[in-house]
Amino acid sequence: MGTAFDDTSRSRQPHRVAIPPAKPFLQTLKSNLKETLFPDDPFRELKKQPSASRKLLLGLQYFIPILEWAPRYTFAFFRADLVAGITIASLAVPQGISYAQLASLPPIVGLYSSFVPPLVYAMLGSSRDVAVGTVAVASLLISTMLGKEVSPVENPKLYFQLAVTATFFAGVFEASLGFLRLGFIVDFLSHATIVGFMSGAATVVCLQQLKGILGLVHFTHETDIVSVMRSIFTQTHQWRWESGILGCCFLFFLLTTRYFSKRKSYFFWINAMAPLTSVVLGSVLVYFTHAEKHGVQVIGNLKKGLNPLSITDLAFGSPHLMVAIKTGIITGIIALAEGVAVGRSFAQYKNYHIDGNKEMIAFGTMNIVGSLTSCYLTSGPFSRTAVNYNAGCKTAVSNIVMAVAVMFTLLFLTPLFHYTPLVVLSSIIMAAMLGLIDYEAAFHLWKVDKYDFAVCLGAYVGVVFGSVETGLVIAVAISLVRMLLFLARPKTGLLGNIPNSMIYRSMDQYPNAESVPGVMILQIDAPVYFANANYLRERTCEFIKNHYISLARVKS
Repeated sequence: MGTAFDDTSRSRQPHRVAIPPAKPFLQTLKSNLKETLFPDDPFRELKKQPSASRKLLLGLQYFIPILEWAPRYTFAFFRADLVAGITIASLAVPQGISYAQLASLPPIVGLYSSFVPPLVYAMLGSSRDVAVGTVAVASLLISTMLGKEVSPVENPKLYFQLAVTATFFAGVFEASLGFLRLGFIVDFLSHATIVGFMSGAATVVCLQQLKGILGLVHFTHETDIVSVMRSIFTQTHQWRWESGILGCCFLFFLLTTRYFSKRKSYFFWINAMAPLTSVVLGSVLVYFTHAEKHGVQVIGNLKKGLNPLSITDLAFGSPHLMVAIKTGIITGIIALAEGVAVGRSFAQYKNYHIDGNKEMIAFGTMNIVGSLTSCYLTSGPFSRTAVNYNAGCKTAVSNIVMAVAVMFTLLFLTPLFHYTPLVVLSSIIMAAMLGLIDYEAAFHLWKVDKYDFAVCLGAYVGVVFGSVETGLVIAVAISLVRMLLFLARPKTGLLGNIPNSMIYRSMDQYPNAESVPGVMILQIDAPVYFANANYLRERTCEFIKNHYISLARVKS
């Protein structure tokens, strides 16, 4: 029981403060569930509407955001989105082909995946800046996890079926998280985890591209650095100097354009057009020099036409179904974490808010639809979104413009990619991946929090020297251990008064802070919980004991 003083009382006598009445269990449970799953109260506007038709309209606008902003769309917005859409389409075509190669899928599947999913996201996504497309890390995961079960060379049809099945389950998992309001689960992948994992995966992808740069035909299916380097240096007699020179030249060109685009922001379009320019120059060079006859591998024929339906390719009855489900869930988590993080980052730049659960529903739905139309996993990659943002996009219509440009490519331009050298695609992937190795973020983690740096380093080492799955497990495990330690052993400290102020700060951090006579103020940096109750009681008793000892010394 606490006490308080009544200012209006002449006697200034204390009176007891009543304990608040206990709430019924069901009411408390409902309140806690609402706070956990619906903190933003998404349907509060519907409750205020008097008519059912108005409620229906608002409900549709909530689940299909394009219905909310489309009536306010202007021609000025369309001009900006048109330029942005064409710009990211010039990046989407070569990246789509390259990442499909990385996933051990036919190159045309990469173009399919840049046509249907962006249209779905434009209707359901809440971000104005996210540009949808395939991602390198997810492509690598699909290749390594499915490639261990089925060879994409010996059995390409079954491999493709497992890839679209994994995409289907990734979409179901992502959409389920959004509908069940469980998006907070993705937050367990901390920033340090994502930095280490993405940097490690980017390193692995770069090492894998040495196969294309050096013109090697046979290469290891393992992703760890030891296996890759062994595969490279045991085949020195098969290195093709033609591919090596071509690859180094295009890689230098791509890195140079990125350097200038970072120095001057208005040069972003140079970096955006560089991959397509490389594809065009490489194709022209191979065509006129007949380099394909001298060891330079090319893409070959690409089938013209739009996405064929792949409903019958979903391998629900395959003996490898569990592998497809596992691949779908893991790649879905990675793609979701990247897509939502990218969307939130660019939303902060423009000072608007995106709904994480809506994004999950949008990503999940577009992957489900994509799996039915010969697409594999897509998300919101940082590189493409950054180009979209710098190109001045206003709404998700830029994704529609990009999809239309890719559709035009599928219908009329695919024969032009016949002579595109694979070494150019390897250079495009390597240049993109080098930008994901965020050493500056790692240095910042070292300065700010050594434990976070250990999480980052653990993820990186696990991916590079083990496998992508190993790195992810190590990073999540270290993050969970840290979270448990934070709960079980919270930081405690004494607070003191800063002289000549009403401010109280930690006496360890502020040497000039003074203790209040007769009062000990203890700060606990975590909620009191059954896992830390005994520890906090012991720490509190220790503080009290030390306090009395110090007082006794002062008196003596």
